[in-house]
Amino acid sequence: MASSHRRRYCFLLALFLLTAACTPAASSSDATYAKSLIKFKQSLTNAAALDGWREPAVSRLCWRNIPVWTGCICSNGSFVGLRLQGMGLGGAIDADALADLPLFSFSVAHNNFSGPFPNVEKLRKLRSLYLTNNGFRGEIRGDAFAGMKAVRKVVLAGNYFTGNIPASLVELPRLVNLQVQDNLFGGRLPDFRQPNLTANFSNNRLRGPIPVALSNQNASSFYGNVELCGSPLAPCKPKKRSVSKMAFIAAALAGAAFSAMITLTLIHRRRPKPLKYSKSIDGFPMEDPTHTKMKKKPEQKLCFVNNSIQRFELDELLQASAEVLGSGSFGSSYKAALSGRHSYVVRRFRRMNNLGREDFCSHMTRLGRLSHPNLVPLVAFHYRKDEKLLITKFVENGSLASHLHGKRGSAQPGLDWPTRLRIIKGVARGLAYLYKELPTLSLPHGHLKSSNVLLDSNYRPLIADYALAPVMDKDHAEQLMAAYKSPESTQSEGVTRKTDVWSLGILILEVLTGQFPASYLKQGKGPSSDLATWVGSVVGEEWTDEVLEGEMARLMKIGMCCCEWNVERRWDLREAVERIQELGE
Repeated sequence: MASSHRRRYCFLLALFLLTAACTPAASSSDATYAKSLIKFKQSLTNAAALDGWREPAVSRLCWRNIPVWTGCICSNGSFVGLRLQGMGLGGAIDADALADLPLFSFSVAHNNFSGPFPNVEKLRKLRSLYLTNNGFRGEIRGDAFAGMKAVRKVVLAGNYFTGNIPASLVELPRLVNLQVQDNLFGGRLPDFRQPNLTANFSNNRLRGPIPVALSNQNASSFYGNVELCGSPLAPCKPKKRSVSKMAFIAAALAGAAFSAMITLTLIHRRRPKPLKYSKSIDGFPMEDPTHTKMKKKPEQKLCFVNNSIQRFELDELLQASAEVLGSGSFGSSYKAALSGRHSYVVRRFRRMNNLGREDFCSHMTRLGRLSHPNLVPLVAFHYRKDEKLLITKFVENGSLASHLHGKRGSAQPGLDWPTRLRIIKGVARGLAYLYKELPTLSLPHGHLKSSNVLLDSNYRPLIADYALAPVMDKDHAEQLMAAYKSPESTQSEGVTRKTDVWSLGILILEVLTGQFPASYLKQGKGPSSDLATWVGSVVGEEWTDEVLEGEMARLMKIGMCCCEWNVERRWDLREAVERIQELGE
């Protein structure tokens, strides 16, 4: 009986966005690790997602294999790493604060970090490092990985690193995965000889021949480096002959050319000048300058899909005053303020190559025709083979996630119950519209989560980033999209029309409890604890007014029915929407 009351007490505190101590007493090592993590957090900015990192908020970092502290990685009940992906974090990486932790894996991918490469050599137990899609910049010291013999994975993709690829990476005997694509690395490729290495060096400024030991890599791993050559790319050109010999040949050719020019000039002067052309000008392959511009224009053109918007040029957008909004799962977002007009959000996508140009344009045009009060309308798009831009209107009140998990000032009150219920109702209506208008898609949304629910000045919800699964690179989508965190996807059963319902259920539980879904921080497929599991463990099967009252209890039941692991027993969207709309505020 006492245990049941304790569970209910913990849940009520979570429901009102408070964190409670409801786990067994911490070990001495956990207490030490907690102090190190709190010190590390102090070096971060925008760390609202880590508000639970404080003493005595919780008594353990891990309970069995379930993280008690947000972002912790647990194995056999012990803390073994940090996975702080997609939390909007910035500031500095205080490696000194982390130096004494048993940190086998460390990830701050998809955040807003900038500045130089962190001093990871102080993390002596590190095996996996993920810094993907941040704003790190500058050169990395050649000895940055010296002595880190246990390292197996290094993922630095999507930053602004310059200079040479660190030579100390060559000396890591266990390195099996290296991803440095989409940076500004230059110079020659180091001679990596690790036998099982899979690497990606694409979209940098590397030059020279590819080392023989790397010739077994996929050719796409080297694309975007125009001065790289050798297997598996095109063969390198033969070396140039000696300077003295080449100078002699060049002088000889110049003399011959000069003699030929004199001869042709004399012949031309002796010939009578024609009075008119002997052939029609149409017979010559003359280049039409207007035709040349037309060929280049699509690369510099915005394709508008919303006829209600006053049109503007891509140059206007790129030259407008801009504000970086963040770096999400798929790419960076910017707010562009056009003079005398509405502000727009420009989203940059690099991994959006699942469809060719024609099919991509057709899909975007289809999305542009969608119109609903609870959808962020697509305004225009820009197509390039290596990058896509999607332009939408700016929504002034930020995301639902920022209101649930962000730090609030005195001018930004918390969301009360009627507002939360209205938000869920609006999301449900928007999702129902997507299901109706996109009947052929398995995932009419695909990436429904609180950071993709925007709020206008009246707290009306507008769903963003919908229906992008068909155009995203499949492996990228499976790693990062919310739908692929569902039970059916993690169990390799494939997504269905009920998968977005699961995402809706998770969103409902997040809005009710204020708890961030930990499963969204996990890349790739695999078993993961999620918010539904946590809620189920706290509430159990006891749906009584002692736990929640009235409409809250009914919405909680709806959320759990949407999160049912068994897809056959899970509600379909129609039933979920009907039940939600029946709720009174």
